[in-house]
Amino acid sequence: MKIGNKEFATQGHTYVMGILNVTPDSFSDGGRWNHLDRALYHAEEMVDQGADILDVGGESTRPGYEKISDQEEIERIAPVIERIKSRIDVPISLDTYKSAVAVAGIAAGADLINDIWGLKYDPLMGKVIAGHEVPCCLMHNRKSSDYGNFMEDVAADLAETIHLATLAGIRDERIILDPGVGFAKSYEQNLQIINELEKLNMFGYPILLGCSRKSVIGLTLDLPVQERLEGTLVTTVMAVQKGCSFVRVHDVEANVRAVKMTEAILGRRTSED
Repeated sequence: MKIGNKEFATQGHTYVMGILNVTPDSFSDGGRWNHLDRALYHAEEMVDQGADILDVGGESTRPGYEKISDQEEIERIAPVIERIKSRIDVPISLDTYKSAVAVAGIAAGADLINDIWGLKYDPLMGKVIAGHEVPCCLMHNRKSSDYGNFMEDVAADLAETIHLATLAGIRDERIILDPGVGFAKSYEQNLQIINELEKLNMFGYPILLGCSRKSVIGLTLDLPVQERLEGTLVTTVMAVQKGCSFVRVHDVEANVRAVKMTEAILGRRTSED
């Protein structure tokens, strides 16, 4: 899979996506990086620590988040993407579910669209992604957590998302799937989907796992957001074992090391190591 000017071998290796929230209210790091110079500094820091791709987000999607206008989101993300692209050679993912923001982000230099609603929020999003010929990460989400058979229902929901992508003209080689840990799922369901990630390989697309500092870790370990690194590292190890192509994390350096060690044990070390 090509993202920006970089080729990603999505079989046999897990890449690290570093989170760059340029928001005042994200659950973990709200307000830390929402100034241009600080955002650029943190982007450079994450790349130096081994991030393969950066995910820029301009609207918090934590539980109970306050939705902002398209224009406000664009004003947050576009200058940051432009500045990073002018200074660092790294693929940029844009975390948005709004087509207008996606258009502006792609114009600013975004290489991938990361849609937490899997094309189901904005009916124009699929056409924007297809028309600009950029790859996308499509996450499992739904308005209600009313499931019959949980994993079967998740698979059915993702199949609907894939169908929307096909109708929009998004090519298969440009699709990544995300199981959506922390979205429309109970604590037990979050644990289950991490444990059964390999079932999503049935679709044949690369999988991205995003568990970093999330409530499933906090509830398990009874720890606040800033003390969830070890729990996050366990989910990253699980992602490698289950064959995920990407993990989306806040603490890049520690997760890069966890991936490298796990892959060495599994015999997946590459010539790049």
